[in-house]
Amino acid sequence: MLNIGIIGAGRIGKVHTQSIANYVRTAKVTAIADPFITDETIEWAKGLGIAKITKNYLDIINDPEIELVLICSSSDTHSQISLEAIAADKHVFCEKPIDLDVGRIQAVLDALAAKPELKYTVGFNRRFDHNFRAIRNAVESGAIGKVELVKVTSRDPAPPSAEYAARSGGIFMDMTIHDFDMVRYLSGEEVESVYVQPAVLVDPAIGEAGDFDSAVITMKLKSGALAVIDNSRRCAYGYDQRAEVFGSLGAAASRNDAASTVEIATDGGVLAEKPLYFFLERYMQAFATEVTEFIESVVNDTPVPVDAEAGLAAVLIAIAATESAKTGVVVKVG
Repeated sequence: MLNIGIIGAGRIGKVHTQSIANYVRTAKVTAIADPFITDETIEWAKGLGIAKITKNYLDIINDPEIELVLICSSSDTHSQISLEAIAADKHVFCEKPIDLDVGRIQAVLDALAAKPELKYTVGFNRRFDHNFRAIRNAVESGAIGKVELVKVTSRDPAPPSAEYAARSGGIFMDMTIHDFDMVRYLSGEEVESVYVQPAVLVDPAIGEAGDFDSAVITMKLKSGALAVIDNSRRCAYGYDQRAEVFGSLGAAASRNDAASTVEIATDGGVLAEKPLYFFLERYMQAFATEVTEFIESVVNDTPVPVDAEAGLAAVLIAIAATESAKTGVVVKVG
């Protein structure tokens, strides 16, 4: 039985803890750490049989019985905790991003290179969504031929606060980074260059905080294929998550998930459910699948589903997108 420590008991930390308790039989969460842990969270953890509850994450890093660490803390702590966990010979699941700084990500890659026996994955949960996996399978099978165009739509139901926007690393690091990873995942290709047309259309306070809330991003892939992402921080009808890959023989596209697929058609029109509201509703099963598959890779000593290089690649695209948004020109990635 693999012993797991969770660092960060916020929303995502709780999702992963619950997923392991519900779906994994080869591992268990034995410790959880959060400097701001509440009495309510302590009771929740105890209810799941977690014996060690602490405010100091180093209690997990230094615990010889813990073999795998899930880093679900704030983004600015990810690379440092990753390095400490690797030094302590722990396998690591790290929520995105590893860091906003390429040098600090490279330090993590270097540490992993020195300990190839350790498994490390980055939490790009959308790769584990049933819809996007079906598109990827269609591309890999050759069913749609040579990839020529990738389209990703990603729109949040409501904007974050301006305070959050100011410390998030910007929309491209915080939100679009998932879509950059989706372009790479769905196409099976690397991104060569990025051009961004950004805007503040939803909340002027986000613009005053130095960020954008809307964007259209066009990309050229290494093969010459094209990709387009459209983002908005506000979507009146829910969490809009769609993708399409168009190829020489056809296309593979996904629609939004909803509470049901029932449509009611009358002479007054056709009624259907709105998309599921936000990421926890939309991607709950994907969160469970990603952590389950990573644990399986540790237990069976097989390749991880998303490696640290993928984490670096998405950040490099986000950096190029941020520069393009500021300068108004096409920017090479890397």
